[in-house]
Amino acid sequence: MLAAAADVTLIGRPAPMAAVERDGLTLSGPGRARREVRGLTVATGAAAAASADYVLVTVKSADTRAAGRELAGRLAPGAVVISFQNGLHNPEELRAGLPAHRVLAGMVPYNVVRSGPAAVHQGSGGALLVEDAPQARRFAAAARAGGLALALHPDMPGVQAAKLLMNLNNAVNALSGRPLREELGARAYRACLARCQREALAAFRAAGIAPARLGPLPPRWMPRVLGLPDVLFRRVAAAALRIDARARSSMWEDLERGRPTEVDALQGEVIALAARHGLPAPANARLAALVREAERAGPGGARRWSGPELLAALDAPDA
Repeated sequence: MLAAAADVTLIGRPAPMAAVERDGLTLSGPGRARREVRGLTVATGAAAAASADYVLVTVKSADTRAAGRELAGRLAPGAVVISFQNGLHNPEELRAGLPAHRVLAGMVPYNVVRSGPAAVHQGSGGALLVEDAPQARRFAAAARAGGLALALHPDMPGVQAAKLLMNLNNAVNALSGRPLREELGARAYRACLARCQREALAAFRAAGIAPARLGPLPPRWMPRVLGLPDVLFRRVAAAALRIDARARSSMWEDLERGRPTEVDALQGEVIALAARHGLPAPANARLAALVREAERAGPGGARRWSGPELLAALDAPDA
């Protein structure tokens, strides 16, 4: 979408970049007609970022350090790097690898999955958030000119913590094998998520981290709302269920494609933070272990858990 207002180069792996170069990029999502973007410049190496004013890093958390190494020494003086990634520490990783450049934190609130070799589908709404800094202003203006919903936010650590609370559902959704709307509509799955969020909130309190309020409810209320009966939950949290029927978590897509997941940057963050403060995080630890089992099973081999089965697994003796 930025290509409507700026020169954009997509840098990625050879197969998807070849598909975009051949077919253009097809975008679909809530509130917009299916759209084809053609004529995009594509590349497969970091050298293509040499003349960029802004570099948007969107790799999975496990690849952040490598991305920083590839970009180091290649960027123009004054180039700004924006981390649009999950987890809490990716901006720090990039700053360590790119000390000569300003690295800003960003957040993507919505679900996006690949719906074809050169097609992506946005399954829910929301606006991108970027750290409110002078270096972000030109980028924000280009986003607005291109019709891309984006806002600058003064408290990105709080935003990242709040996003982590929501992303703890990625593991639940991936193990369920169900669309997000169906999974979140079932109380047993929500109970698994609520346990993970309670452990995260306790770890945040111990660490002095205050998650930002991104929706209608304060973060501390989220586990309680998740525990409501289905009928009440649909009334109280209608916005949370306003998700495209096809939307699933990126972790589900990773398992389907046989790729490593980001569970260590999600559940793993909670486990590590809790351990540093002498707190338990058994629900997050058990879900992380189940996701790793699913990774080892390979595409199509992972077990699909019902809500009651998954909730019972969190109480298993080996949890």
